Amino acid sequence: MITLWGEGRGFRVAWLLEELGLPWRLRPVDMLAGVENDPEFLAINPAGFIPALQDGEVVLVESIAILEYLLGRYGPSPLAPQPADPAFPLYQQFLHLGEAGMATFVFVFVATNILAPEGEKDNWSARASLDWFESRRGIVARQLTQAPYMAGEAFTAADISISYALQFAERTKGAVLREDELAYLARTTGRAGYRRAMDKCTDTKAWVAALAEADA
Repeated sequence: MITLWGEGRGFRVAWLLEELGLPWRLRPVDMLAGVENDPEFLAINPAGFIPALQDGEVVLVESIAILEYLLGRYGPSPLAPQPADPAFPLYQQFLHLGEAGMATFVFVFVATNILAPEGEKDNWSARASLDWFESRRGIVARQLTQAPYMAGEAFTAADISISYALQFAERTKGAVLREDELAYLARTTGRAGYRRAMDKCTDTKAWVAALAEADA
Protein backbone atom coordinates (compact mmCIF):
# COMPACT_ATOMS: atom_id res chain seq x y z
CA MET A 1 0.00 0.00 0.00
CA ILE A 2 1.36 3.40 -0.97
CA THR A 3 1.34 5.97 1.84
CA LEU A 4 1.16 9.70 1.18
CA TRP A 5 2.44 11.72 4.13
CA GLY A 6 0.84 15.15 4.34
CA GLU A 7 -1.40 17.24 2.13
CA GLY A 8 -0.68 20.76 0.87
CA ARG A 9 1.52 20.19 -2.15
CA GLY A 10 0.79 16.54 -1.56
CA PHE A 11 -2.65 17.02 -3.07
CA ARG A 12 -1.01 16.82 -6.49
CA VAL A 13 0.26 13.38 -5.56
CA ALA A 14 -3.16 12.30 -4.29
CA TRP A 15 -4.74 13.46 -7.53
CA LEU A 16 -2.26 11.52 -9.65
CA LEU A 17 -2.67 8.40 -7.52
CA GLU A 18 -6.40 8.53 -8.19
CA GLU A 19 -5.89 9.15 -11.91
CA LEU A 20 -3.62 6.08 -12.03
CA GLY A 21 -6.09 3.98 -10.04
CA LEU A 22 -3.48 2.97 -7.46
CA PRO A 23 -4.38 1.92 -3.90
CA TRP A 24 -3.04 4.39 -1.35
CA ARG A 25 -3.67 5.86 2.06
CA LEU A 26 -3.19 9.35 3.45
CA ARG A 27 -1.21 9.80 6.63
CA PRO A 28 -1.94 13.38 7.82
CA VAL A 29 0.94 15.54 9.06
CA ASP A 30 -0.02 18.47 11.31
CA MET A 31 2.48 21.15 10.35
CA LEU A 32 0.86 23.71 12.67
CA ALA A 33 1.32 21.46 15.68
CA GLY A 34 5.01 21.15 14.79
CA VAL A 35 6.66 18.21 13.05
CA GLU A 36 9.03 17.91 16.01
CA ASN A 37 6.05 16.33 17.75
CA ASP A 38 5.67 13.70 15.02
CA PRO A 39 8.69 11.38 15.27
CA GLU A 40 7.08 8.85 12.94
CA PHE A 41 6.99 11.43 10.15
CA LEU A 42 10.51 12.68 10.90
CA ALA A 43 11.74 9.11 10.48
CA ILE A 44 10.36 9.30 6.93
CA ASN A 45 11.56 12.84 6.16
CA PRO A 46 14.04 14.27 8.67
CA ALA A 47 13.82 17.64 6.89
CA GLY A 48 10.23 17.87 8.11
CA PHE A 49 8.44 19.14 5.01
CA ILE A 50 5.52 17.64 3.12
CA PRO A 51 4.68 15.70 1.10
CA ALA A 52 6.53 12.44 1.34
CA LEU A 53 5.71 9.16 -0.36
CA GLN A 54 6.34 5.69 0.99
CA ASP A 55 6.02 2.86 -1.51
CA GLY A 56 7.36 -0.32 0.00
CA GLU A 57 11.04 0.32 0.63
CA VAL A 58 10.99 3.48 -1.48
CA VAL A 59 10.71 6.83 0.28
CA LEU A 60 10.59 10.04 -1.75
CA VAL A 61 10.10 13.73 -1.03
CA GLU A 62 9.50 16.66 -3.43
CA SER A 63 6.09 16.53 -5.03
CA ILE A 64 7.09 16.75 -8.71
CA ALA A 65 9.75 14.08 -8.23
CA ILE A 66 7.06 11.91 -6.67
CA LEU A 67 4.79 12.45 -9.68
CA GLU A 68 7.59 11.43 -12.04
CA TYR A 69 8.39 8.37 -9.93
CA LEU A 70 4.79 7.17 -9.92
CA LEU A 71 4.41 7.67 -13.67
CA GLY A 72 7.68 5.87 -14.34
CA ARG A 73 7.11 3.05 -11.86
CA TYR A 74 3.46 2.38 -12.71
CA GLY A 75 3.34 3.53 -16.33
CA PRO A 76 3.31 3.84 -19.19
CA SER A 77 0.36 6.17 -18.93
CA PRO A 78 -1.20 8.76 -21.24
CA LEU A 79 -0.74 11.13 -18.30
CA ALA A 80 2.97 11.23 -19.19
CA PRO A 81 3.80 11.53 -22.92
CA GLN A 82 6.81 9.52 -24.00
CA PRO A 83 9.98 11.33 -25.20
CA ALA A 84 9.19 10.60 -28.85
CA ASP A 85 5.72 12.13 -28.51
CA PRO A 86 5.49 15.69 -29.93
CA ALA A 87 3.68 16.67 -26.70
CA PHE A 88 6.64 15.66 -24.53
CA PRO A 89 8.52 19.01 -24.45
CA LEU A 90 5.45 20.98 -23.38
CA TYR A 91 4.56 18.30 -20.87
CA GLN A 92 7.99 18.53 -19.25
CA GLN A 93 7.95 22.32 -19.24
CA PHE A 94 4.59 22.72 -17.55
CA LEU A 95 5.01 19.78 -15.17
CA HIS A 96 7.95 21.61 -13.58
CA LEU A 97 6.73 25.16 -14.13
CA GLY A 98 3.74 24.54 -11.85
CA GLU A 99 6.06 24.12 -8.87
CA ALA A 100 9.42 25.70 -9.69
CA GLY A 101 8.04 28.75 -11.49
CA MET A 102 4.65 29.29 -9.88
CA ALA A 103 3.69 27.64 -6.58
CA THR A 104 7.13 28.18 -5.05
CA PHE A 105 7.03 31.93 -5.64
CA VAL A 106 3.54 32.15 -4.18
CA PHE A 107 4.76 30.19 -1.16
CA VAL A 108 7.57 32.72 -0.59
CA PHE A 109 4.99 35.51 -0.55
CA VAL A 110 2.61 33.63 1.73
CA ALA A 111 5.31 32.53 4.18
CA THR A 112 6.61 36.08 4.44
CA ASN A 113 3.16 37.44 5.19
CA ILE A 114 2.54 34.79 7.84
CA LEU A 115 5.93 34.36 9.48
CA ALA A 116 7.84 37.64 9.09
CA PRO A 117 7.76 40.30 11.83
CA GLU A 118 5.17 42.98 11.21
CA GLY A 119 7.62 45.54 9.88
CA GLU A 120 9.17 43.09 7.43
CA LYS A 121 6.13 41.63 5.72
CA ASP A 122 6.24 44.08 2.81
CA ASN A 123 9.73 43.50 1.49
CA TRP A 124 11.54 43.29 -1.84
CA SER A 125 11.66 39.49 -1.94
CA ALA A 126 7.94 39.09 -1.26
CA ARG A 127 7.01 41.63 -3.95
CA ALA A 128 9.48 40.18 -6.45
CA SER A 129 8.16 36.66 -5.89
CA LEU A 130 4.73 37.81 -7.03
CA ASP A 131 6.22 39.45 -10.12
CA TRP A 132 8.02 36.21 -10.95
CA PHE A 133 4.83 34.24 -10.46
CA GLU A 134 2.91 36.57 -12.78
CA SER A 135 5.55 36.30 -15.50
CA ARG A 136 5.25 32.50 -15.48
CA ARG A 137 1.48 32.77 -15.35
CA GLY A 138 1.74 34.53 -18.68
CA ILE A 139 3.29 31.41 -20.20
CA VAL A 140 0.25 29.44 -19.07
CA ALA A 141 -2.07 32.05 -20.59
CA ARG A 142 -0.26 31.82 -23.92
CA GLN A 143 -0.57 28.05 -23.95
CA LEU A 144 -4.31 28.28 -23.27
CA THR A 145 -4.73 30.30 -26.45
CA GLN A 146 -3.27 27.36 -28.38
CA ALA A 147 -4.65 24.24 -26.70
CA PRO A 148 -7.08 23.15 -23.97
CA TYR A 149 -4.34 21.56 -21.86
CA MET A 150 -0.72 22.28 -21.07
CA ALA A 151 0.72 19.56 -23.29
CA GLY A 152 -1.85 19.96 -26.06
CA GLU A 153 -5.18 18.26 -26.63
CA ALA A 154 -5.01 15.73 -23.79
CA PHE A 155 -4.95 16.02 -19.99
CA THR A 156 -1.59 15.04 -18.45
CA ALA A 157 0.18 15.24 -15.11
CA ALA A 158 1.40 18.69 -16.18
CA ASP A 159 -2.18 19.87 -15.74
CA ILE A 160 -2.21 18.57 -12.19
CA SER A 161 0.87 20.69 -11.51
CA ILE A 162 -0.46 23.87 -13.13
CA SER A 163 -3.99 23.51 -11.74
CA TYR A 164 -2.66 23.26 -8.20
CA ALA A 165 -0.48 26.35 -8.69
CA LEU A 166 -3.40 28.45 -9.97
CA GLN A 167 -5.69 27.36 -7.15
CA PHE A 168 -2.95 27.93 -4.58
CA ALA A 169 -2.42 31.48 -5.83
CA GLU A 170 -6.13 32.17 -5.81
CA ARG A 171 -6.71 31.03 -2.25
CA THR A 172 -3.56 32.46 -0.64
CA LYS A 173 -2.70 35.73 -2.35
CA GLY A 174 -6.10 36.52 -3.76
CA ALA A 175 -5.15 36.15 -7.41
CA VAL A 176 -8.11 36.91 -9.64
CA LEU A 177 -8.29 34.17 -12.22
CA ARG A 178 -9.16 35.11 -15.78
CA GLU A 179 -11.93 33.49 -17.76
CA ASP A 180 -9.51 31.27 -19.68
CA GLU A 181 -7.97 30.04 -16.41
CA LEU A 182 -11.36 29.40 -14.86
CA ALA A 183 -12.47 27.44 -17.93
CA TYR A 184 -9.21 25.48 -17.80
CA LEU A 185 -9.72 24.64 -14.11
CA ALA A 186 -13.28 23.58 -14.84
CA ARG A 187 -11.87 21.04 -17.31
CA THR A 188 -9.13 19.73 -15.04
CA THR A 189 -10.95 19.69 -11.71
CA GLY A 190 -14.08 18.26 -13.27
CA ARG A 191 -12.33 14.92 -13.60
CA ALA A 192 -13.36 11.96 -11.46
CA GLY A 193 -9.77 11.55 -10.24
CA TYR A 194 -9.78 15.05 -8.82
CA ARG A 195 -13.07 14.49 -7.03
CA ARG A 196 -11.88 11.21 -5.52
CA ALA A 197 -8.67 12.85 -4.29
CA MET A 198 -10.70 15.67 -2.75
CA ASP A 199 -12.83 13.14 -0.92
CA LYS A 200 -9.72 11.72 0.74
CA CYS A 201 -7.95 14.99 1.49
CA THR A 202 -9.90 16.82 4.15
CA ASP A 203 -7.55 19.82 4.49
CA THR A 204 -7.76 20.49 0.77
CA LYS A 205 -11.54 20.20 0.83
CA ALA A 206 -11.64 22.73 3.64
CA TRP A 207 -9.78 25.45 1.78
CA VAL A 208 -11.77 24.89 -1.40
CA ALA A 209 -14.97 25.21 0.62
CA ALA A 210 -13.69 28.40 2.21
CA LEU A 211 -12.79 29.77 -1.20
CA ALA A 212 -16.26 29.00 -2.53
CA GLU A 213 -17.84 30.68 0.49
CA ALA A 214 -15.71 33.78 -0.02
CA ASP A 215 -16.82 33.97 -3.66
CA ALA A 216 -20.51 33.65 -2.75
